[in-house]
Amino acid sequence: MVTIGSATRDAFFEGDFPLVKWPKTESGKAYLFPFGEKLEAKKVFFTIGGNAANASVTFTRQGFKTACIAKTGNDVSGEEIRRRLKKEGIETKFIVYDPGMSTSYSVLLLEKGPSTSFDKAQDKSLRTGERTILNYHGAGGNLKIDDLNLKNLSARWWYISLAGESDTMLKTLLKFAGDKDIAVAFNPSGYHIKHKRPEILSSLGKLSFLVLNEEEAALLTDIPFKNEKAVFKKLDRLMPGILAITDGRNGVTVSDGKLIYKTGIFREKKLVDRTGAGDAFGSGFVAGLMRHGVNRKNISSIKPEDISYAIKLATANATSVVEKIGATEGTLRRNEFEKGKRWRSLKLDIIRI
Repeated sequence: MVTIGSATRDAFFEGDFPLVKWPKTESGKAYLFPFGEKLEAKKVFFTIGGNAANASVTFTRQGFKTACIAKTGNDVSGEEIRRRLKKEGIETKFIVYDPGMSTSYSVLLLEKGPSTSFDKAQDKSLRTGERTILNYHGAGGNLKIDDLNLKNLSARWWYISLAGESDTMLKTLLKFAGDKDIAVAFNPSGYHIKHKRPEILSSLGKLSFLVLNEEEAALLTDIPFKNEKAVFKKLDRLMPGILAITDGRNGVTVSDGKLIYKTGIFREKKLVDRTGAGDAFGSGFVAGLMRHGVNRKNISSIKPEDISYAIKLATANATSVVEKIGATEGTLRRNEFEKGKRWRSLKLDIIRI
């Protein structure tokens, strides 16, 4: 597996930040920060993030030989990203240095609550897992095709999620992958869809797996998601592979063009932080397909049991991730999934299209 996209340095801060009603936001809430004052953080935690880094941790922990492709600055944050990925057993020699820019960085402000991975004690306190993110794209959004030596990136699968200006690489990447029979999983960002919607739609025929959330699916198809059947019909017509559309805690709907699979989620032991849940699901799904030997050549003849396994692994991985601070701290290892009793049962409805 080769993951291509972004890698970031993530800093989580939890404090007594005042939460106020604010109708201009989707949640109707906002943090209030008094200007000119110093606010105290009660807890802090540093880790890594970014689509390519997050996904690469899933694949290596599931036992696959994995390389991560991203761009960082030539700074301490970039070195820490490399160190952490190497510790996981991920190949980092293809990560690109940009001496003119700083490494991508995110500051994540967590809602107040004792139920976090900082605390060993379990408790019953309620927590939504939401957070406010201050994001600096930096070098991570500047990955270019000239930064890559494509001939060295042959693999069974690529997992692509492009940030910022790196979305200009999509067509070139898909052409190379097609020529080399590399199966491509694609997780476009909302930014990518807004700026390159026609290009993405015209590229769907070259994908083996596409994962979106409901908002992204509606934006890509230009169809309100309340008309779910029309959304799936349009995307199924344009792509030969597997389509997954997630809906947070309501679960996921998956289509292979013949059957629709619907499921909820595993119950969390504690909901701490939603960061990385989407990456955990998408990469977990592809890892499940790989475990069953699915590739670009045989995906058209995929079996329901292959997809069912992929859904279960993806859902378990996402659930485990939101139970801890950070996008990769809860990522499941292969033995944790296969031997974990809590992951054995997941209600799945299968409907013929």
